[in-house]
Amino acid sequence: MDRRGGPVTGDVPAHLLPVAERLCAAGHRLAALGLSPGSSGNLSERSGDAVVVTPTGVGLADLQPHLLSVTDDDGRHVAGARPSKEVPLHLAMYRREPDLAAVVHLHSPHVVAASCLPPFSAGSALPPATPYLVMRVGQAPLAPYAAPGSQALADGLTALPGRFTSALLAHHGSLAGGTGLDRAVDAAVELEEAARVVVLLTGTPARWLDDDAVRELTGRYGTHWDLPAG
Repeated sequence: MDRRGGPVTGDVPAHLLPVAERLCAAGHRLAALGLSPGSSGNLSERSGDAVVVTPTGVGLADLQPHLLSVTDDDGRHVAGARPSKEVPLHLAMYRREPDLAAVVHLHSPHVVAASCLPPFSAGSALPPATPYLVMRVGQAPLAPYAAPGSQALADGLTALPGRFTSALLAHHGSLAGGTGLDRAVDAAVELEEAARVVVLLTGTPARWLDDDAVRELTGRYGTHWDLPAG
């Protein structure tokens, strides 16, 4: 039985195996970078009305394509292994930004540390410490704490204002979306790097990029960062 009580319907269908193979390769890369401790973290990619997602209880280093899971775009389990409990969170991000094709959720250490700090602003948990965060990710607001895997966690993400494709989850980790899986992975890695810089600078008189620099970068790279008008 799946998480909603329906039957499990076998391995990932053959036409979705290329998606599953990409997800496994990405998961192996993130695990090798040390960004997915234990069995934490999950990834998904959309293909039409299907969402291929990593299964529950399996570390990213151990993913195998035929053992992934498939849900529909309402989160119903339709094939493969039991899906990650964070499917509602992934779907909430896809519904916010219809252009996203992939979502990566990690418990990487510096992101988790940063998610326990007060946010920089209402629009972004992290300050614009480097141009790369602004270029590759844009603002990443802090979603309020709710239990992992809960609908409340997904609802908290949905309720956040503004445009964004990534977020920090309070006391939990990161959620990074991209128009392709490679871009989502790159955003997740960049969030961890930016969080590491911010954690290292905590308690110091650090300086951040000014509004003009942020405005120029978001205009050039098509990311989002809430700034005063003008």
